[in-house]
Order: sequence, then C-alpha cells, then structure tokens
Amino acid sequence: MLLATAAIVIGFVILIWSADVFIAGAASIAANLGMSPIIIGLTIVSIGTSAPEILVSLTAALTNAGALAIGNALGSNIANIGLVLGVTLLIAPLHINPGCMKRELPTLLLVTLGASVLLIDGELSRLDGVVMLATLALIMAGILRGEATDPELLLEAATLPQQTAALSSAWLKFIIGLLLLVASSRLLVWGATDIAEQLGVSQLIIGLTIVAVGTSLPELAATAASALRGHADIAVGNVIGSNLFNLLAVMAIPGLIDTQVLDPLVLYRDYLTMAGMTLMLGAAIYLSRGRRKSGTEGHAYIGRALGLLLLAVYGLYYYWLYRTR
Repeated sequence: MLLATAAIVIGFVILIWSADVFIAGAASIAANLGMSPIIIGLTIVSIGTSAPEILVSLTAALTNAGALAIGNALGSNIANIGLVLGVTLLIAPLHINPGCMKRELPTLLLVTLGASVLLIDGELSRLDGVVMLATLALIMAGILRGEATDPELLLEAATLPQQTAALSSAWLKFIIGLLLLVASSRLLVWGATDIAEQLGVSQLIIGLTIVAVGTSLPELAATAASALRGHADIAVGNVIGSNLFNLLAVMAIPGLIDTQVLDPLVLYRDYLTMAGMTLMLGAAIYLSRGRRKSGTEGHAYIGRALGLLLLAVYGLYYYWLYRTR
C-alpha cells in the first residue's frame, strides 16, 4: 500500500510538471513556425492541458483498466465544475462575455447530451469512440474559424508577450515532456489500480476520485490564476474546453482500444451528476445575463453564491459515491 501511494504521489507530481514542459515546448515550436498566439492558445495549449487525462486514459485502457479511464473522464468533468470552478468563484467572481454564451457553452451542453445518447446502451464501443473524436475535430474547426477572427481575442492575443525559445530547445522540451508524461501516467495508473485491488474498491471509484482530482489540479491552478488576473474568459473557457476534451477524447480512448461494458452506476450516478452540474452552470450563466454588476451590456456575472452551491453539490456527490461504492 505504501509503495502504491508513493507511486500515485510521484506520478502526479511528474505528470503535472511534464505537462507544463510539453505545452511550453509545443507552443515554442508553433511560434517558431509562425503560428499566431491565438491559434496556439486555441489548439496546442487547450489540448496540452488535457494531456494528463489523455495519457492516463490511454495507459489505463492498454492495461485492461478501462473503468478507471472512464471514471477519470467523468470524474475530471465533475471536479472541473464543482471543485475547480467552485473554488475559483470563491476567490474572484467572474464576468462571462457574450461570445462564450453563444459558442462554447451551448457546444458543451449539446456534447453532454449527445454523449449520453451514445452511452445509453450501456457500452462504449469503437464506433462510439470514432464518433466522439470526429465530433471533437468538427468542434475544434468551428471554434478556430469563429474565435481566430474575433476582434477582442485577437487584440488580447496581440498584447501577450511571445516567448519563442530556440527551435532546438523547444524540441528538447517537447520530447522530454512527452516521455515523462507517458512514464508518469503508467506509474500513476499502476499505483491507482494496486490500491483499488488492496482496498477492494472498484477501478471506477478510483478513477472518479483520486485520479480525477489529481489530473484536474492543472486546471485548478490555471483557472484560479486567470481569474485573479482578471482574465475571466480564459478561466471559464479553460473549464469548458477541458470538459469537451474529456468527453470527446479522454472517454473515447478506452472505447477505441476495446468495447467497454459500463457499470449501470456510470450512467445513473456519475454521468447524471456531471450533466446536472453542467446544466446548473449553464442556467446560472444565462439567468445572470444583463445584471448591473456585470458592468458590460450582454455579459453575465457569476459570483460566490454559485461557487458555494457548486462546492456543496460536489461534496454531496462524494457522499453519494461513499454510499454506493
């Protein structure tokens, strides 16, 4: 047990650090190739922040721990809304611009509904995985077309300092980050599955809790930092983007490796909780449009009351896990 716990802790530390190295290297390579900051942010950085979940999901699926991978995807989404956004709102209330309400948030709501249709038969098949990845590709193409020409985002991107490292240094960071991501994810999955076996707890529960919270730590740090610096769009966009990747890429991976038969609780407890929290967030944002506090016409304002509510729901979900483990 001690060795497995140490493997999880060390795996998390290396996983989070190597993800930063990987993103920095990839962004520098893209900058050297002449990509604009806004395109880098919308593609490489957004994908890179989900690299821990993707690598853990792939490693788990390849080692016959598909339930852990599915738990990681759903648990990360629940943690992103309940824990990450809840804590961020307690630190600093957020203003949401109309673009997010017209594009990203409706997309997340539709994807949440669509994924449930694919999973309602109790299986995650290869066809389901292909459909999810194809949907992600279409969404990314749409976002790039819409946001890469958004005047506000282009102006903000133009003011950001471009840190372009030498191409050789960028490739070195990219390769080292990728190798460490793979190694640390294998270490983490081994430790998590070993603890599950010793405690008699299902891999699904471990994925929904320990692994999900651990792989959501980068989102918590990035979102809180963005909110404190006044970049509300980045903070909310990071959560929405991460949840889209988790649903359409992280959860698709185990299905692509082999058909996964889902525990009934995945749909009736975990997916239902994730969908409910997503709808709660969407309703709170749309109902707060035009509030005087937002200070800008068409913007929405979400504050500490919603943060407390999200954290309370997150806590109740853990109690539900304990009662149905």
